[in-house]
Order: sequence, then C-alpha cells, then structure tokens
Amino acid sequence: MKQFLILPANGERSRVQTLEFAWFGPENVPEGSPTLVFLHEGLGCVDLWRSFPVNLCERLQCRGIAWSRFGYGESTPRPQEEPFPVDYLEREALDVLPDVLDALGIEQPWLVGHSDGGTIALLAAAYDPGGVRYPGIVAIAPHYCVEDVCLAGIKRARKAYEQGDLRGRLGKYHQDVDSAFYGWCNVWLDPARRGWSIEDSLKGIACPVLAIQGVDDEYATLDQIEAIQRHAPQTELLKVKKCGHFPFLAQSEIVMEAISRFVGK
Repeated sequence: MKQFLILPANGERSRVQTLEFAWFGPENVPEGSPTLVFLHEGLGCVDLWRSFPVNLCERLQCRGIAWSRFGYGESTPRPQEEPFPVDYLEREALDVLPDVLDALGIEQPWLVGHSDGGTIALLAAAYDPGGVRYPGIVAIAPHYCVEDVCLAGIKRARKAYEQGDLRGRLGKYHQDVDSAFYGWCNVWLDPARRGWSIEDSLKGIACPVLAIQGVDDEYATLDQIEAIQRHAPQTELLKVKKCGHFPFLAQSEIVMEAISRFVGK
C-alpha cells in the first residue's frame, strides 16, 4: 500500500516535498533480518520496480522499502522551469536519503540501487566511514562517469519520447511526465556535466558491494562496474549475459539469486 512522507525544506531543499513510498515483504520477519532500501533509476518510481522488491523480500524473508524521488511517480512534481542541479545524485545520497531513513526509523539498511539509484547507493556508501550506516550495497547498472554510449542512449530515449510511444508509457507512472523526463534528459546532456565523475569517491567505500550490469547495456560499458572494483577491491561483480540496462527485470532470477547470496553472507 502506498504511503506518503513529508520532507521539510532545508538548506538543500527549497520547498517541502511529499514523497510516495511503499513497504514490501512479510509483516513478521526473523529477528536480525536486513532491511532493503530500493533506489530507482533516472525515469523510475516505486511502481516501475514492478514485482522485483516483493519477490526479493519474500525470498530473503525481510522487509524492504522504495520511494519515488522528488519529481517522480506520485511524489511532488518538480516545476518544469526548475532544472536538475548538476550534482543531483550527490544531493540525493547525502541529503535526501539520510533524511528519509531517519524519518522512517530505518537503521543500517542494505541499499539496492538501479542506474541513477545505483550511483546514489555508491555515493552514500562512500561517505559512510567504516561502513557503519550501510552494511552493504547492491549497485545495478550504476554510473561512475559520463560515457559517450550513455549520451547516445539518452538521445535515443529523447527521440523515442518525442516521436514514439515512450511519453505515453511513462505518463502512466508520473504526475508530470514532461518534468520527470526532461529533468533527467537535460541534466545528462548538459555540457557542464560532461566531465562529471565519482571516481575519487569510490575509494572511500568500506562496506561490501555487489555491482551488477548487463553485458549488452545500451547506456554503459562494463567499465562502469569494473571501475568500482578497481577502487573498492571488496566489490563482487556480476556481468549478466543477454541483458541490457534492466537486469532485475530481464534476468530477475539470476539477479535475485546473486543478491540473496550476497546479503546472506
């Protein structure tokens, strides 16, 4: 069942935000069970995780939660004249994520992020000295830098949105679909973002990491997860064959099994 959380304005947030969220998994779970926090991708929301959180939480016999970020799903829409800040992922990781967890009383969650959400998980872990707050993270198709293949993929998405059926499909999930789409699209295609990278931040990750990517990811090369392992050697990699940017949907059984083993350890 959907619920709503109100985040007050602060130094980073210029307005009050109402965020939709949903819990997953059994009501009664074994003592000491992990709590999974699902962080969606650049055009995602709670509903676009599909059945993955429910199925994973049932398998692990644990609780999980997902919410739609500001501008997505049924959360407060972002005004169309208000662009994403270039450091929007950093702000989500260091400002919004801790505030949401504190408001909901969630301690020591395992972060499971996809695409933009995977980057948010990496940044959160990088600024968690000693791995105290986040026992482990799963980064699915994350971004650590801007690649040409990513920009090409976003341009294809823009064409599909403006000339194809993508706008209609996304419009079922977002209150203001144009704001959600162009906010994401424009910030990634902004020349000011071309040199963006979190490479230096990766060195600060102390907790265990499982990095997952489809071999045929249309938005990235495999260097996106291999770089994480270079800088955080405790990282485990899963390269999913015959799979693009959505491994948790296209190869959900493989991904759920890998996450179950990883969290179980």
